[in-house]
Amino acid sequence: MVNVRALSMQEVSRSIQMITDKPRNVEKDQQTLQLKQQCEKPVVLIISWLNARQKHLAKYAELYIDQGFDVFVAQITPWQLLWPVKGTQLVAAEIVKFLKNNEFKNGLVLHGFSVAGYLWGECLVHIARDLANYQVVLDRVTGQVWDSAADITEISVGVPTALFPKNPTLQNALRKYMLYHMKAFHEPATSHYIRSSQMFHTNLLRCPALFLVSKTDPVGTVEANTRVKDSWEQSGVKTTFHCWDRSPHVSHFMKHREEYIDVLFHHLRQLNLPTIKQDALLRAKL
Repeated sequence: MVNVRALSMQEVSRSIQMITDKPRNVEKDQQTLQLKQQCEKPVVLIISWLNARQKHLAKYAELYIDQGFDVFVAQITPWQLLWPVKGTQLVAAEIVKFLKNNEFKNGLVLHGFSVAGYLWGECLVHIARDLANYQVVLDRVTGQVWDSAADITEISVGVPTALFPKNPTLQNALRKYMLYHMKAFHEPATSHYIRSSQMFHTNLLRCPALFLVSKTDPVGTVEANTRVKDSWEQSGVKTTFHCWDRSPHVSHFMKHREEYIDVLFHHLRQLNLPTIKQDALLRAKL
């Protein structure tokens, strides 16, 4: 069992929080989300899975904090996922605003889990509408990590599993509703999922990417992630693909802690971020 020290979470916006290991007053402009005190460290934006518990997010945050990162977390609710126009797309616009109006001069890494692929796809849709204005966001992202990324084809599997992890009856009922929802609400919902998926597969980012997947994950499948990897490689993106034989959805770190850290830290070191602490790998394994 890993003991996570006390971390504090402070709100940047309704959907974005900063996690720190020291008390820190996060002052920002409410309209632009520009931080009054710019980050001097490399920054990671963790894009969460659905219904993630703070204690689980804290374990990932601690990994990055120990390496010398500032950590931000973005997340969506199941309702926001179901109704993209009034939900996820507003969160995506908020994320893009935050990334555009802050410099992150020592590097910016995206670390996304599960539905994060969909949320980032919505961010890319937003960016693509005004690429001249938002190119700076793409330029700031130094590296990307995708853990158990779920595609549109797995939404009806992933959402019930996330909401009712230990109740197969409710999972089955919600799965049936999700399939109905996607057919009945094509214009207000499914068409946006498809567009986001297309943007995620195309991906305007060209920085190195790490995929973390498992053969036994029914939500972030090896096949779906391989299609994304192949598409990105054709665009010139350097990718690393790490696949475990057995590991639950968004639980690779819990199940294979030492190997997960090895693979993640190796990827981060390749990004040549300025202040990463080279002894952090050893400490993280203790």
